[in-house]
Amino acid sequence: MHWAAAALTLWGVSVAGSRVLMATMGGTKSHTIPFMELAKGLIARGHNVTFLHAFPPETETPGLEELTPLKLVFYVRNYTNWDLLGARMEGREPVPLSDIMRYGYYSCEAMMSDPETQRLLHSGRSFDLAILDGAYPECIVGLAHYFRVPFMFINTVAFYMTSVAYTGSPSPYSVTPFMARGFTDDMGFLQRVSNSLFHSLISVMHTIFVKLAIQGITRRYVDPALPPIIDIVQNVSFVLQNGHATLTYPRPYLPNVAEVACIHCKPARPLPPDLEDFVSGGDAGFVYVSMGSSVLTVKMPEVLRLLFLRAFAQLPYRVLWKWEGGEGSIPDLPPNVRLGRWLPQQDILGHRKIRAFVTHGGLLSMFETVYHGVPVVTMPVFCDHDANAAKAELDGYALRLELQDLTAERLRWAIEKVATNPKYRQSVNRRSMLLRDQEEHPLQRAIYWTEYVLRHEGAYHLQSPSRRLGIVQYYLLDVVFFCLLTGYVAIKVFLRLKGLVFRFMLRLMSNTQTATEEDDELAEMKRKVKGAVNGVSSHLKLLEGQAKTIKVH
Repeated sequence: MHWAAAALTLWGVSVAGSRVLMATMGGTKSHTIPFMELAKGLIARGHNVTFLHAFPPETETPGLEELTPLKLVFYVRNYTNWDLLGARMEGREPVPLSDIMRYGYYSCEAMMSDPETQRLLHSGRSFDLAILDGAYPECIVGLAHYFRVPFMFINTVAFYMTSVAYTGSPSPYSVTPFMARGFTDDMGFLQRVSNSLFHSLISVMHTIFVKLAIQGITRRYVDPALPPIIDIVQNVSFVLQNGHATLTYPRPYLPNVAEVACIHCKPARPLPPDLEDFVSGGDAGFVYVSMGSSVLTVKMPEVLRLLFLRAFAQLPYRVLWKWEGGEGSIPDLPPNVRLGRWLPQQDILGHRKIRAFVTHGGLLSMFETVYHGVPVVTMPVFCDHDANAAKAELDGYALRLELQDLTAERLRWAIEKVATNPKYRQSVNRRSMLLRDQEEHPLQRAIYWTEYVLRHEGAYHLQSPSRRLGIVQYYLLDVVFFCLLTGYVAIKVFLRLKGLVFRFMLRLMSNTQTATEEDDELAEMKRKVKGAVNGVSSHLKLLEGQAKTIKVH
């Protein structure tokens, strides 16, 4: 009998019909995709799922209750109405640290103060489990505490390791690249210095921000007696890590972390007839261009738009371009280019005639291109794009271009190189094979561990005490200090006692020599006395002999 089935038989535990609360504070729609896939999988197994997020659904998902607080929806829309491409082209940080902190504060305020959220909190409803976005769980973890349920993370941003570190899993800076920089896990000395400084600075600022800002919001709107948020998040039951050793990096995870990269990946389906006619109409194949859901191409500078069009017009391929303005919004469009407001990305990437994928390097896009085996040209913009692009280039299936240095000639060269050089296709096919070589689909793995946590009421037996240790205790810095201090004291004591010991040894040696000399003098005296005694004895014998002679005469 299968172990899991045997365990269920022995325990007699059923988790069917469990009530699951999902929530994400993610500011881009890509954050909702792993949640939606897991929600559909749980609903198919009889669970009831409520999903709290910032993107009103365009279509209804059967069995899923979606709550989209209007304050959060409007704040996210206004915040993300940005020109990230223009900022990156100018060499500026597209989303400065101050804007990141501003988003953290005001999005939390919008989420928790919204009437829809407040109605949920005071509805009298109960849940059995909360599944939160590990990319920013500190605001919404109060919901899990309020409903008194165990909680899990889906860490939607694979290179953001803070939520994984909350479990106690090690994430040493020596091999954990900072997500907003183009480092890999094989860094030189100066890169490790820079990487460590980035990690340390962000970690300190994050902790201070949570304690001084987020703690107050959650106590104001959720529970005035809410414990410290850092203490709550360290009690996370399980983390579904949106990564995989072949796509991100090999990691030393504890038992309460499971990798579920490509949880949303599916085999390609036939394209709609109009798209099929376009991509199949060219003998040389086609190129797909998409900057994802977070980078708005309609906001790009005019010079960049013209650069793209000039490069695309020179290609021997047809170009399918995801453009938020939709068809007809660019009057000077080359005849080999077609626009689409929304395009079925996985079906396109799985098409037999695709030659290359031009993208910003978003995590889900990189997963999909590996899954379907398509070489990539990346142009990182912000957040984790640099780290994703660096890993793809390291693995040999991508070329990375900097927007600051981009020209039409360079873009055309990069597309043609990855499309025609077989090493890029071979590298991505190898990665695809490694990714697919798993015992079960990542969605099945995610469902299993979710139900495992439900069955075992939080699965707290998987938690490690290391999650509560500070840096000093975790890295044994206190033990190292104790050993150094003990050694120092021992050396100082030895140096102080050294003179006394030396003098004692000299005195002992001196006494030994004196005793030897006295013994020699005593032996000499004994010899002399013995000699004198022997002389007297000989003299007496001589006198005795003479006396006997006289007597005879």
